[in-house]
Amino acid sequence: MQDTLFKIFFFILGACWGSFLNVLIYRLPRDISIVKPGSFCPHCRNNIKWYDNIPILSYLLLKGKCRYCKKPISFRYFLVEILSAVLFLFLYSRLGFSIRFFVMLIFSSLLIIATFTDIEHRIIPDQINLGGLFLGILFSGFFPYLHNKPTMISSLISCGIGILLGGGLLYISGLIGKIIFRKEAMGGGDVKFLAMVGAFWGPKLVLFSFFTAPFLGAIFGLIWKIKTKKSEIPYGPFLAITSFLGVFYSEKVFRYLFGF
Repeated sequence: MQDTLFKIFFFILGACWGSFLNVLIYRLPRDISIVKPGSFCPHCRNNIKWYDNIPILSYLLLKGKCRYCKKPISFRYFLVEILSAVLFLFLYSRLGFSIRFFVMLIFSSLLIIATFTDIEHRIIPDQINLGGLFLGILFSGFFPYLHNKPTMISSLISCGIGILLGGGLLYISGLIGKIIFRKEAMGGGDVKFLAMVGAFWGPKLVLFSFFTAPFLGAIFGLIWKIKTKKSEIPYGPFLAITSFLGVFYSEKVFRYLFGF
């Protein structure tokens, strides 16, 4: 019974957190303060009352439209709140109430913001990449077991290698792509993003994401090409998805493929 109540609590908390993530997704790329003004409709600029700002429920009750101007509210708001709620529930069920749980909540939040800003604006804000890089270094120093290391020094070394490998692999890939295709093949935001992933989890997760994200991107890119006749797609979401999956499954994949 107690465990069920905790799961309900974390689901609700996750939905509320998702509402805050929506604020960051909308405001960071536009250089708008996340403190002021309060929540407002992006169309008519009317302030949103608290009863119209209840995560998940308000979107459903308003049928995805602003109460004042009746213009559609982006489905992204509903999606991020649901995704965040499910992530909180999944992480609690998988990791329990632990340091790793809280680190994963922060890491997952960074992935969500990066994913949706890249989809909407084709950028990953430096506040996410560099702020996440700093947090990754901080957590690596204080909690060496996140890198499966016994000491702070060995954990920070793993963190440093992850940063250099993550940023270096994508930077070199971008240079090669630019030479071959004669246009920008990899954004600077993606380079910093994978470096941030390496800061949190080290080189193995970087390698997992680096080699699996292109396959996921190729599948989606082919569908997108057929549907829209366009070839350019944001790469950040695929790095984010594979990075999240890699936290839980990269060890099993490496063990299966290489025996370690």
